[in-house]
Amino acid sequence: MPAPFNTIDLTTLALKPGEGKRLEIELQLEGLELAGEGYDFGGQIIPARMEISRTASGHAMRIMFTARLHGLCMRCLTGSGFDIGVDSREVDLPGSGDEDLASPYVEEGRLDVGAWAHDAIALALPQALLCRPDCAGLCPECGVSLNDVDPSEHAHESAPDPRWAKLRDLM
Repeated sequence: MPAPFNTIDLTTLALKPGEGKRLEIELQLEGLELAGEGYDFGGQIIPARMEISRTASGHAMRIMFTARLHGLCMRCLTGSGFDIGVDSREVDLPGSGDEDLASPYVEEGRLDVGAWAHDAIALALPQALLCRPDCAGLCPECGVSLNDVDPSEHAHESAPDPRWAKLRDLM
């Protein structure tokens, strides 16, 4: 297997307008920081499929892969792994005059696949990374994981409302 790489020289593909190529590549991606916590890929090599088509004045590209992200569950703070599926498309038509059609990942004919994949993962993330869909989180009173205790047995006496403290002093 080839070593992981994060850039592709589009000019060496020598595609003519209307032609396309499918590439099986391997990526090694940097981690992400979310809500002040670090999430990483565990140093794993991520297999990806790329499809690159030549247009009349540029390229249309697609990347597909699944990566396993490691970090803390955002509710119960346990270490977990999260599978993130990515299917992202990018267009680079540098001569079109429309900056929305010029890819920020292509510079001088070189596609920065690593930066594109990193950003695509960030966009594919769910709103919250949870260890499981029904994660109950932590008890706001004592901090115990509510995933590990029976809800009927875990209860706290509610603290008196401090707004009524003066009235209680009269009794």
